[in-house]
Amino acid sequence: MLGKTNKMQSAFDSLRKPALIAAFFATALLVLPVFAAETPASAETPPAENNFSTFDAILLGVVEGITEYLPVSSTGHLLFLQKMLGLAETEQAEAAADSYAIIIQSGAILAVLGLYFKRVRQVSVGMFTGDPGRQIGINLIIAFLPAAIVGLLLQSTIKSVLFGPWPIVVAWLAGGIVILAWKRHPDKKASPADTILETMTARQALIIGLIQCIAMWPGVSRSLATILGGLLVGLPLVAAVEFSFLLGGITLGAATVYELVVHGSIVLEAYDPATAFVGFLFSLISAAIAVKWLVTYLKTHSMAIFGYYRIGLAIAAAAYLLWVA
Repeated sequence: MLGKTNKMQSAFDSLRKPALIAAFFATALLVLPVFAAETPASAETPPAENNFSTFDAILLGVVEGITEYLPVSSTGHLLFLQKMLGLAETEQAEAAADSYAIIIQSGAILAVLGLYFKRVRQVSVGMFTGDPGRQIGINLIIAFLPAAIVGLLLQSTIKSVLFGPWPIVVAWLAGGIVILAWKRHPDKKASPADTILETMTARQALIIGLIQCIAMWPGVSRSLATILGGLLVGLPLVAAVEFSFLLGGITLGAATVYELVVHGSIVLEAYDPATAFVGFLFSLISAAIAVKWLVTYLKTHSMAIFGYYRIGLAIAAAAYLLWVA
């Protein structure tokens, strides 16, 4: 009986810190838009028409969570889904839908923080103590900076030129072809991801970060770009995937906070906060499932399945645009 009690206490302790992180993110998701209410950017955009349902929130959350860390492009999926659900009928509605799609990324981020809590703690502690986690943290910052700089400088240009259905179709098709051409299989004799990431160099991190910038083209997929970048600099597949996930936490987290502060009030004006929160919750749950599956799958399989999926999706999307939309 005592053994069972100790196990239950141990399980509770292991979940306590992730639960606190979850509470922090949930609070931020609801509170940050309030501080954005008086920002010039939100004041310039009229409220969008509210036709957002709980079903829409669930569907967007599930699609976001599943596709965020798979190499298939969550942005591309969400932009097409918004179009099919009629959430982007006007310029104002499109602005609200785009901001909401970025905000619910926080659910996917939280899922990765929970699943990789030990690694996140190692990096956080290492940055202050000099433990091996410090080098991983430094490499993550180095890999994050190129996208941060390019995003701030070219954000408006990227949105005006590349945020459209046909550029997404082209990116899906090109990414699928690249995956199938790569033909990289898991290396069963590779060192554990822990050891590999602790010995990564700043040069390797910078190359991954530069390649991540390509993913600003919707449809490319941030996960695909960073995983292939990791393979390009010599990481085994499993280590490349883990570094991609950790880097995504920083990159997506920065984008989410920026969107909350600058455009959060647009979402609050267009969508009921409780309904919008449903998308965050389903994003968290579906992302946790997708990440666990992907890590297990790639231990014994290549990424070819995602190449075929992207090519099939590009063909289906092109047909939709030509004959339905």
